[in-house]
Amino acid sequence: MELLDDGVLAAARKVIAVHVNYPSRAAQRGRTPEQPSYFLKPASSLALSGSDVERPAGCELLGFEGEIALIIGAPARRVSPGTAWSHVRWVTASNDLGVYDLRYADKGSNLRSKGADGFTPVGPGLLPADAVDPAALRIRTWHNGALVQDDTTDDLLFPFARLIADLSQLLTLEAGDIILTGTPAGASVAGPGDLLEVEVTAGGLATGRLATTVTEGTTPLAAFGARPKVDDVQREEAYGSREAAGLPAPAIVLTPALKATLESVSTATLSSQLRKRGLNNVSIDGLTSTQPGRRVVGLARTLRYVPNREDLFVTHGAGYNAQKRAVDTVDEGEILVMEARGEKGTGTVGDILALRAQVRGAAAIITDGGVRDFAAVAAMDMPTFYANPHPAVLGRRHIPWDTDVTIACGGTTVQPGDIIVADADGILVIPPALAADLAEDAVAQEREEVFIAEMVADGHGVDGLYPMDAAWRERYARWQERRADG
Repeated sequence: MELLDDGVLAAARKVIAVHVNYPSRAAQRGRTPEQPSYFLKPASSLALSGSDVERPAGCELLGFEGEIALIIGAPARRVSPGTAWSHVRWVTASNDLGVYDLRYADKGSNLRSKGADGFTPVGPGLLPADAVDPAALRIRTWHNGALVQDDTTDDLLFPFARLIADLSQLLTLEAGDIILTGTPAGASVAGPGDLLEVEVTAGGLATGRLATTVTEGTTPLAAFGARPKVDDVQREEAYGSREAAGLPAPAIVLTPALKATLESVSTATLSSQLRKRGLNNVSIDGLTSTQPGRRVVGLARTLRYVPNREDLFVTHGAGYNAQKRAVDTVDEGEILVMEARGEKGTGTVGDILALRAQVRGAAAIITDGGVRDFAAVAAMDMPTFYANPHPAVLGRRHIPWDTDVTIACGGTTVQPGDIIVADADGILVIPPALAADLAEDAVAQEREEVFIAEMVADGHGVDGLYPMDAAWRERYARWQERRADG
């Protein structure tokens, strides 16, 4: 193994970085790109192992991202994925550092936020590209000795050869150019005095740990340029989650009390209250439940299928596709709602993925398409709402396309975060902003209907009683008082 030195850094004319490439990072970010996207870092940002990196004065969020770096050995121009790897000479470790405090100023280019001197340490060892399998590399990052990132390249969204081929279509990759290939989940924030280490291994080969120590800058950024500015959104992005950033949890839309109230009233009552508010197109129609007597209330997560096209299925249907990401990220009490365009000629979920959703704690699956392995799915504790059973795999008619987007299911629109209420009468989609008032009014309506039912059972006619006129409302008020007195 050779050690990376100043000569390697001097040969780099371009440093190209990939935005998102690891499924774990995509799941953490809540978005999965259809195509790779890139940004440039200046060669002056490169540094050797053992160097210090300065967090600019006044900045709070110096983010670190352990990455695998590819060093081009032979020029590549319009190469194919099949030959692309032969243009790589070395593989090494890198740390894609950046300050989130400046993202607002050049979002997209990342020049100021990720291009400062020392913001791209690489090394220390160089692994020969022809001696490693690019799909069998391991990347690990330590923050003050604690392992915080650990992932492999076996299920990348965009394999390395595809990145090289893609870039080479429009620009020449020259000898010495460096490609940073994305970071897995676990990237976070470091402060002055912290030690960051990154290592790449391949079988018995290892780069050794790329070590970088963070120092505090002392020269404030001048007023004639962008000044540091952060908010809770940037803090959450930098740390990877609100919890890791020390931020309070977001306001709970579906509180336990609201959920209990919605569970206590029928969808028929809720539907009438929605209609009073001018919402008539909020029911998911034409579906059957594997557990017709089960009432379900939860927040919607969404998954969209598009009609199958063979060339697109190759890029979107295989591997860790949108369907698998959806069941892998659905959380406790959420309902996975699938847009299948009412297509009944194939399945949209089967026993393994339904089981994964159940293990994750999903309250239900709703699909306006078919279900495979129906007997096994129907036997699960988690209810599934479906159009029909069908034995075919989804690839017969569908491509799993994207998650957590606005979809159409069973004739209505569903957005991520909508409240779903389902029982034997049907499935309703409730806008979260209306839910609390809607639930309160639904409880009041059902209380009135208990009184009306008692009066009808006593022999009264419905004229003036249903709905109640002024006289009946007076009797209803007295009835309520008697019940309250007990």
